[in-house]
Amino acid sequence: MADPARARRLAVRIRQIVSATIEMQIKDPRLGMVTITDARVTSDLREATVFYTVYGDETQIADSARALASATGVLRSTVGKQTGIKFVPTLTFVADIVPDTARELEEALERVRHADAELARAREGAQYAGEADPYRRPAEDADEDADADTDADDLDDRIGDDVRNELDTAPQPQQTRSAP
Repeated sequence: MADPARARRLAVRIRQIVSATIEMQIKDPRLGMVTITDARVTSDLREATVFYTVYGDETQIADSARALASATGVLRSTVGKQTGIKFVPTLTFVADIVPDTARELEEALERVRHADAELARAREGAQYAGEADPYRRPAEDADEDADADTDADDLDDRIGDDVRNELDTAPQPQQTRSAP
């Protein structure tokens, strides 16, 4: 097992080498606008997965995949020469789906923005079906308010007295002292 930091450094170096080699040395006409987005190396440094994207339609993507598969030997030997490691990892090319996922998320967010705008237009000028505050109660007389305040104070006093009596009559826990 190799050091994880070494595997990451090797993956970055493989990404750079493969990208430069595709740009400068591979002259396959099937190879479209390929971008190497990432590379990952296993912890034993025996296998490398190279992620790529292709700008174009489905046929260009398929043609680029075939071109990369046929150029794997040249790319692997170039990686071996430029890295100088004892065992050159096998290269596997995988189409990167991150841009497709990002595009789908952007489309979903755009649909939500349109739905929010339609909802905002529907709310313009809308009014409540009943009163704005359905919990509003009619005002009571001032005399009744004063009586209610004194009744509440009397109730608080009675409850307080009952609680104090219960606390006074409750058995108290015994405290014991332990010998020093």
